[in-house]
Amino acid sequence: MFHIKYNIGAGLALAALLVTTNALAKSGDSATSKNNNSAQPNVTVATGVDSAEDIKTRSGSGNPVDGKEKSELCQGCHGKKGISLEPLIPKLAGQYAVYIGKQLRNFQSGARVHQIMAAIAETINDDDLADITAYFASQNKMKGDGSEGNPLGKKLFLQGDMSRMMVACVNCHGVNGKGKTPRNPVFPVLGGQHKEYLRGQLINFRGGDRANSPGGVMNIITQKMTDEEIEALADYVSRL
Repeated sequence: MFHIKYNIGAGLALAALLVTTNALAKSGDSATSKNNNSAQPNVTVATGVDSAEDIKTRSGSGNPVDGKEKSELCQGCHGKKGISLEPLIPKLAGQYAVYIGKQLRNFQSGARVHQIMAAIAETINDDDLADITAYFASQNKMKGDGSEGNPLGKKLFLQGDMSRMMVACVNCHGVNGKGKTPRNPVFPVLGGQHKEYLRGQLINFRGGDRANSPGGVMNIITQKMTDEEIEALADYVSRL
């Protein structure tokens, strides 16, 4: 009986979360549409596969030019353009500025645990944080090698497994793991992230060592995943 109640509760929580996500995305789209009706200054940024408008939106309120200099310490581990060489250190290139900022403040508060990141977070004020996160967000999005592979990981990402109340990752993270929309930074860019880092975070969510996802959705989903599924999913997403 407990398991039935748990599954129903988890399913309702996931459904509510998806509805909220879609509402946020639509709200952002509507606001952007209204803004487009008024004169906007031209902004020159690195384009990649994203429009200048999308890059500016995901970069938030900070100044990426100032952020480049302010983020020199960060670049030592995360890479000059947010592409880290160490597979256990996350890439930040093209990640939502708001998401990066949230993680840093979570390290500072203890909601997410990492001794080095917590110490660094203490030294960064809000204005500098906005600039630093804008710099990394303004870079071309991280990407994998684009190779096909891992059918199990692909199935979990695109379809999930509703027999176990496992919602597909694509619902929150987008078809290629690059996020649903630049106006909804709640769920991070994952496609092209290091496999080792992804695997480690999934394991941390499953074990409860990390619990800072919206509504605990990542804890709910990963608790249903086997080691094989975590390995497969991390492998598939890292290639995107």
